[in-house]
Amino acid sequence: MAAPQRGRDYRGFVLLSILLGTLWEGWAGHIRYSVPEETEKGSFVGNIAKDLGLEPRELAERGVRIVSRGRTQLFSLNPRSGSLITEGRIDREELCAQSARCLVNFNILMEDKMNLFPVEVEIMDVNDNAPRFLTKEMNVKIMENTAPGVRFPLNEARDPDVGTNSLQSYHLSPNHHFSLVVQTGDDGTKYPELVLEQVLDREEKAVHHLLLTASDGGDPLRSGTARIQVTVVDVNDHAPVFPLAQYRVTVAENTPVGTTLLTVNAVDPDDGINGEVTYSFQKITQKILQIFQLNSLTGELSTLQGLDYEESSFFEMEVQAQDGPGSLTRTKVLITILDVNDNAPEVTVTSVSNSVPEDTLPGTVIALFYLQDRDSGRNGEVACTIPENLPFKLERSIDNYYRLVTAENLDRERLSVYNITVKATDGGTPPLSTETHISIQVTDTNDNPPTFSHLSYSVFVPENNPRGASIFSVTAHDPDSDKNAQVIYSLAEDTLQGAPVTSYISINSDTGVLYALQSFDYEQFRKLQFRVTARDSGDPPLSSNVSLSLFILDKNDNAPEILYPALPTDDSTGMELAPRSAEPGYLVTKVVAVDRDSGQNAWLSYRLLKASEPGLFAVGVHTGEVRTARVLQERDALKQSLVVAVQDHGQPPLSATVTLTVAVADSIPEVLADLSSLASPTDRDDSGLTLYLVVAVAAVSCVFLAFVIVLLALRLRRWHTSRLLQASGVGLVGTSASHFVGVDGMRAFLQTYSHEVSLTADSRKSHLIFPQPNYADTLISQESCEKNDPLLTSIDFHECKDEAPNTQVSSAFIYFYFQKELYFWYFTDEDE
Repeated sequence: MAAPQRGRDYRGFVLLSILLGTLWEGWAGHIRYSVPEETEKGSFVGNIAKDLGLEPRELAERGVRIVSRGRTQLFSLNPRSGSLITEGRIDREELCAQSARCLVNFNILMEDKMNLFPVEVEIMDVNDNAPRFLTKEMNVKIMENTAPGVRFPLNEARDPDVGTNSLQSYHLSPNHHFSLVVQTGDDGTKYPELVLEQVLDREEKAVHHLLLTASDGGDPLRSGTARIQVTVVDVNDHAPVFPLAQYRVTVAENTPVGTTLLTVNAVDPDDGINGEVTYSFQKITQKILQIFQLNSLTGELSTLQGLDYEESSFFEMEVQAQDGPGSLTRTKVLITILDVNDNAPEVTVTSVSNSVPEDTLPGTVIALFYLQDRDSGRNGEVACTIPENLPFKLERSIDNYYRLVTAENLDRERLSVYNITVKATDGGTPPLSTETHISIQVTDTNDNPPTFSHLSYSVFVPENNPRGASIFSVTAHDPDSDKNAQVIYSLAEDTLQGAPVTSYISINSDTGVLYALQSFDYEQFRKLQFRVTARDSGDPPLSSNVSLSLFILDKNDNAPEILYPALPTDDSTGMELAPRSAEPGYLVTKVVAVDRDSGQNAWLSYRLLKASEPGLFAVGVHTGEVRTARVLQERDALKQSLVVAVQDHGQPPLSATVTLTVAVADSIPEVLADLSSLASPTDRDDSGLTLYLVVAVAAVSCVFLAFVIVLLALRLRRWHTSRLLQASGVGLVGTSASHFVGVDGMRAFLQTYSHEVSLTADSRKSHLIFPQPNYADTLISQESCEKNDPLLTSIDFHECKDEAPNTQVSSAFIYFYFQKELYFWYFTDEDE
């Protein structure tokens, strides 16, 4: 029961507080202040703490604050001083407009007791606005016949201030024609009115400028002004007047269309529509209307088309001036046309030949034309000319007719079309001229043969060219035209190596393109010379020839050809001899080769491609000489096999090879003794081959014995013959032993290499002994002896200048065919 009792006590306390607050509010009443407008922010309005009966510090403790009513906060509380101050600038006219009193109401809330205290602040007006007219300039129109005393309302001025600070009076600037009257309305508004004091004359003064001033009663006094422009409206009390009774003008007949000839001007002192004058033609013909036009507003008289003195030299017309209400007046206009040289001469072509053959004779008439000029006198006198440096001239005929004739021979190739300008000039000042163009086409005759661009042609064609391929093209130009310039090409009937040129070369008769009918071989022939004929299709046809030299260029299409050692035809291999006592550099043999090509393609080089004993022999790169590279030793095999390659310098290079077999031995018997070992078959089981070898050895032995007997018999015979010749003083000539082969003017000598041998006196010892070799030069050159035959030469050792006359050389070639190999010896013996 205690808790409900406390609730009732609490509600009673609240009701008591509200009652006491209501009593306090009724006791306190309204708080009123006043403040001038336009005060600065923070300005003092009133001591709110004092009026509430509080100390300044109690304002914050009791939660005192301003409660606005939805408008911008204009005031605020200063908690230190307890004063009410302005929050910003206050503009009375913005808050209350034209109201007599301007009150701002708000409440002060005391939060601790929830009490509200109404506050009313009156905003006091200050004279911060001057009277102002809505427009700075007012326009008033008054008819010039308006009677004095008529009033014209003016725009009033506005002043947002109130009381004495508002508009109080109007003033008008001094003027004899106007005065000012101010009317006051029911709401107190003052309205100014302009009063006409004297009659206005627009022709005397059309516009009057006045100044209206509005003033208030504030302190300081403020005022505003507006300009009044009084326009006197005209009354049609005058008619238009021309200053001249008639207008005269003189113009040239070549005056451009649209040129203004003159301007008529009627004066009307009235204004507006009363003074607006319009102009028009009166008593005028239709022809004049087509030639002239009159601007109805400006009075400008201008031409609509060109004037012509020859048609009419004088014009007369009337012009009428009329203002808006209808008052009018008239004047005359006289126009005189002056004659000028305004007509250019005219050229009429009566007859013309558009095309003329180039072989036309001089004096032939080409064209006939007539000259005329519409002007008269000197203006109508016409002279005619054509440009110089033309093969034509002018001849005057009867009246004003002229003829155009040829003055010299024509050449279509020099100029095929002549555009002749005929110029006709009159005698006026300044002179006028007319140009007429006549085009003359010079037709062609066949008077020029076809000509080649060069006197001769040189064509270079690599050999082995494809058959039917084009190799060259010739072009002949014929300055004629059409068929006379149509060129047909052909080959002259020449022969080459007994065959017609047409079997080697053909030509396209229309284009001049040359084709090879054969694949040329440089080694067969190197130059082909023939003639090409170019003939036109004129009547009669003309032609010309040109010489063409066809040079065949060599290609590397021939491999080197080995002349020595020659390849045997019986499947045997030749053998060269090298003694074991040979020193390094000993000449064993020489490989001789030629190349059918020429130039770089025929330059040959030699190299050792393969050897059974590397390092034993060397081959000269440029000579092909096979020499020993070191001293022969006992361990070296009797049979040495060498493969020598010969290669040219063409692109790509071609080569050939030859296989040489060199027998290494100190004497022939030693070679013969070793033949059995050389001839031993590789297959011991072949009984047939063994029998063949035995028979071969026996045959070779018999041949050798027969050769030795014959050699002895020949030696005895020579010895006997030499004795007889010595007794008679006659020398013997030895047997020639060498030859050479020449290719393409180059000679490759087969140099003879030899070994000196001798037979011993003891017939029981039948063998050959090899003395020391001659390392200086074992080859007998062509230059050491005198030779006469350039193709086939034999060396006569008895004719050499550095040998004794009794020295004789005998040569013998012995071939041994054994085991399909050829052994070759060359023996030299002496008489002694």
